[in-house]
Amino acid sequence: MLKKILEKNPYQLLATAAFVDLFILCICWEWFISPLRPGGSWLILKGIPLLFAIPGLWKGKVYTMQWASMLILLYITEGLVRILETGANFWMALLETILATTGFVCLLIYLKPIKQEAKAKKKLQEES
Repeated sequence: MLKKILEKNPYQLLATAAFVDLFILCICWEWFISPLRPGGSWLILKGIPLLFAIPGLWKGKVYTMQWASMLILLYITEGLVRILETGANFWMALLETILATTGFVCLLIYLKPIKQEAKAKKKLQEES
């Protein structure tokens, strides 16, 4: 198992970890740390889209990484908006912003050489 993990790209691992951590943060934040309403709120559902991305990120699926890089921007935005709150919400928003930004940057770094290779192939096909 450890050998499989070590064979993966470090940016892929970091992005996957950021998505998993972000999912856990969203659930904990809206359920019991500082919910919108006592006892939890429907905002707990905001973590569900992350669950759809995690298996594809772990497997290194490029298509999943592409749409996940757009999805994660919603969490960066929410974190930046809610960072203006006080108390526990400030710290949760700061952590959400850090995790989402880390995931986004890691996805971009991982996808850059793949995109460059695809562009080079396309250019070669057009020339021939």
